[in-house]
Amino acid sequence: MAKIQMKNAIAELDGDEMTRVLWKVIKDELLLPYIDLKTEYFDLGLKSRDDSDDKITYAAAEAIKRLHVGVKCATITSNQARVEEYKLKQLTPSPNGIIRAELDGTVFREPIFVSNIHGTVSCWKKPIVLGRHAYGDVYKNCEIKCPTAGKAELVFTGVDGKEIRKTIMDMKGPGIIQGIHNLDNSIESFARCCFTYALDRKISVWFGAKDTISKTYDGNFKAIFQRVFDEEYKAKFDAAGIEYFYTLIDDAVARVMRSEGGFMWATKNYDGDVMSDMIASACGSLAMMTSVLVSPDGNFEYEASHGTVQKHYYRYLKGEKTSTNPVATIFAWTGALAKRGELDGTPELVEFAKRLEKATLQTIEEGYMTGDIARIAEPAAKEVLDSWQFISAIRSRL
Repeated sequence: MAKIQMKNAIAELDGDEMTRVLWKVIKDELLLPYIDLKTEYFDLGLKSRDDSDDKITYAAAEAIKRLHVGVKCATITSNQARVEEYKLKQLTPSPNGIIRAELDGTVFREPIFVSNIHGTVSCWKKPIVLGRHAYGDVYKNCEIKCPTAGKAELVFTGVDGKEIRKTIMDMKGPGIIQGIHNLDNSIESFARCCFTYALDRKISVWFGAKDTISKTYDGNFKAIFQRVFDEEYKAKFDAAGIEYFYTLIDDAVARVMRSEGGFMWATKNYDGDVMSDMIASACGSLAMMTSVLVSPDGNFEYEASHGTVQKHYYRYLKGEKTSTNPVATIFAWTGALAKRGELDGTPELVEFAKRLEKATLQTIEEGYMTGDIARIAEPAAKEVLDSWQFISAIRSRL
């Protein structure tokens, strides 16, 4: 067959460990035979980032902004054990954190529903889209381990030289302090991304924070969301028959657990990090959740919502074939290809992405799957496949 042509390239961000291995298999088996694949390639493997002092990460972010579409493999965020394992020069920051800050983006995560995989929350009938603010909070924090008793203060010095000073705590002994921040324009971008995405999907938006306790910090989120909604989106939401409402985060959690799904749950950065994993696990598997970073100026980065599957990688290095689930990584590629086709006016590329997703779900629904979801399949799996067999089964249906 003649390969499907692409007008413009996608920024391709390679990653680490088991997901890096499967990244190549997915390209070789499911993409390159059918598409004249155009990408600008960036190796975001841990050693490559360390060697370049993270310049390659910033270059990848710039490429996404220039090309408007990127696709990313899972990557390692280093800790001291990784420094020793990979013989790194230094502890490297989260590449996701860098890219999210550079794009000023919001992360939207959504579970992939399959008819024979039943989650643990029986009332969820439709996917819950989780919108996560991808800037600030604990991910851009400043911390001090206080060695003695002393006075901890929060100090802000304005550009006019005026100082605001507050006592955090008169500490009676050693302890810890932490400073976090956010920016009004980033919160506004977060709100607009959520409302725009919800309008496109025709789903309501729930937002939860803790303004009763954090009256200034969380209160600012609440006020900005309400202002942006009232001034820019209320009439559009009314016309679409959808709604926006704010509630406390603990009430939001209770409501989510009683709901049937089918809405967007907007969350602050840390809340979204935790709750997206909860939703993915409750729906079946972390490997069955899509993730897309959307910037307010129209840039998109697609990735799997899980990590690099370290334990499977060590088994792979011993020569074992692992049953690692590649579905979320496949859907990262299909999301990026569909968006590229949509932006470039190439419907055949969009259609290919839909067909690949359909073939992936069909394989699972016919009873052929990896071990993580075979444990919860109903009816039981016909055959538990390793990753290579599973990708091959998808290709036969594609």
